[in-house]
This record gives sequence, structure tokens and C-alpha cells, in this order.
Amino acid sequence: MTERGGLENILFYSGSSHPTLAEEIAQNLDIERSPSSVTPFSNDNFEVQLGVSVRQKDVFILQTFVQPVSDHLLELLMMLDIARTSGARSVHAIIPYYSYARSDKKDAPRISITGRLIADLLITAGAEHIVTMHLHSPQVHGFFNIHTDHLTAHSVFVDYFKNQDLSNTVVVSPDIGNAKRAAKLSRALDLPVAIGEKKRLTDETVEISAILGDVKGKRVLIAEDEIATGGTIEETIRALRQQGAGPIVVTATHGLFTGKAVDRLNALDEIESIVVTNTVPLPPERQPERLVTLSVGHIFGEVIRRTVKGESVGALFEFWPET
Repeated sequence: MTERGGLENILFYSGSSHPTLAEEIAQNLDIERSPSSVTPFSNDNFEVQLGVSVRQKDVFILQTFVQPVSDHLLELLMMLDIARTSGARSVHAIIPYYSYARSDKKDAPRISITGRLIADLLITAGAEHIVTMHLHSPQVHGFFNIHTDHLTAHSVFVDYFKNQDLSNTVVVSPDIGNAKRAAKLSRALDLPVAIGEKKRLTDETVEISAILGDVKGKRVLIAEDEIATGGTIEETIRALRQQGAGPIVVTATHGLFTGKAVDRLNALDEIESIVVTNTVPLPPERQPERLVTLSVGHIFGEVIRRTVKGESVGALFEFWPET
């Protein structure tokens, strides 16, 4: 065992999508980020170079899928290919937000199940191990036919809320698909749970026809996996308002706040706070009022540490049974 706790064989690279989170993970592990560079060309191509030799090293590469998603995806594929063809002992892709998880089924004719396609590309490029967090649906985990750690931010939210006054509070899932996650949070906080009946109309609009459960006069914790345009949150709060709910806290692992989301959320006076994690970077113009950002850097750092040491990471899994 060395001063670095057995991590002396690690090289930790970051793509250009989220250097702040990468630096936080590196600090958690007490290691330095390995250098890399991206050189653009006049024909809109670019070249990626890893700055130090990866020969016989355990290479971890972090890239989260935020705008421009296609550029960040290609950059990651190139970094994986470089590590694979340059003699790395093992190659690991850390993708805190896997945006194509939303493309998880063929729900229209002649479309691609892109979540599976991107998984195949990552594996072809050289990934031997995928680390991601809170996929849109559990079946996306099965798109990867290599070792995949599907992590949860559950403990971060529980630690944040357990020290608050939760009397007269109920956890609400906007739809049945997210009900298991909401129920897990409600059990951890010893709170009741309610569920919305949601129907998606377009990419930006949904309809909540009813809230199943008692929310009248109660403080509400809305539990979502991600917030993109804010349409689901806006419609859920409209339905909660009709049923006489009290102040509302919005929670989501991934806070994207795209399109009109910031204006939508800022206009909802019922919102007490919006609590998300730092799986994606948020420039000032995409930060709504009353935003609270919780860190998950220590979770990814712990997975890297346990992976190198050959220890189990099951307790950090999204769908691992509760103990």
C-alpha cells in the first residue's frame, strides 16, 4: 500500500464537458488529473491527445453528456480509443449523465433505440467498464454488455433532507415510472408517498390528470430523475395546486434546465427550493432561482477507489435492494 492508498496505477482523464466535477473527484481520490488536449481544425474536425503514457495503467475517463452532446460523445469515443490502442491495462468510462438513456424503446416507426446504439459505440471504442448515475429507466442498464455500475444519488438526498423538519410532508412522483425511486426516498425519510398520472404530449408538454394520494395542506417533495424543459414540474405543480398542496420542494438527480425551464420554474411561487446534483455543469443563465446543488463527486470517487481495490460497489447501485 502506498501513500495514495493503492491508487498509484490510476490515470484519471477528463473530457471537456465537466472539468469542475472531474477536479472534485480527483481531490476526493487525492490524485492529479492527467493532462489531455483537444485541437480543433478548420474543417470542423478535432484531434484529441492524451498527455502522458497510458501503458499498463488503469485509465478512467470522465465525460458527461451535455450540450454539445455529439461533440462530447465523439471526444469520449476518441479518448477511449486512444487508451485502448495505447496499451492501457483497463479502460473505464465515467458518464455521470447518460442523456441518450431517454431513447430506450421503439415507440414510433423507423426510429433508433439510440441508448443501445451509443452503448455499442462506447464498447467498440474501448470501454471495458461504464460508470453512470440514475439512468432514465432500468432497462437501459441492459444495453451495456460489459461491466456497468448504475449508481444512485439517493444517499445525498437523504442526508440533505433528514436534518430538516419533515412534519406534514409527502413525497410525490409525477408518474408511475418514477414511483419506485420516490417510494425509496419516502421510506428513507419515513414519509407517505403520492403518485401522479402523467401523459406525455410533446417533448416539452405533459398532462397530469390526477394525483393519487393525500397532498392537501402538506409540504411536498417532488422526486424526479431529471429536469429538462420543466414541463413535467410545471404541470405537476398545477395538479398539486388544484388539490390544495402547500409549499413544494423539487428534487432531481440531473438538473439540465433547458429551453424555457428557468423562466417556467422562476414563475412558480409554490416552489420553496429546487434540489439537484452536480452530474451536469450549470452556467449562470441556466440556474433557476432557489437552486440548491448537492455534490456526487465523492460517490464517483468511491467507485473508482473500490474498482481499483477489487471491492464491491453494490451498496451504491440505483436498484440495489435496501438493507
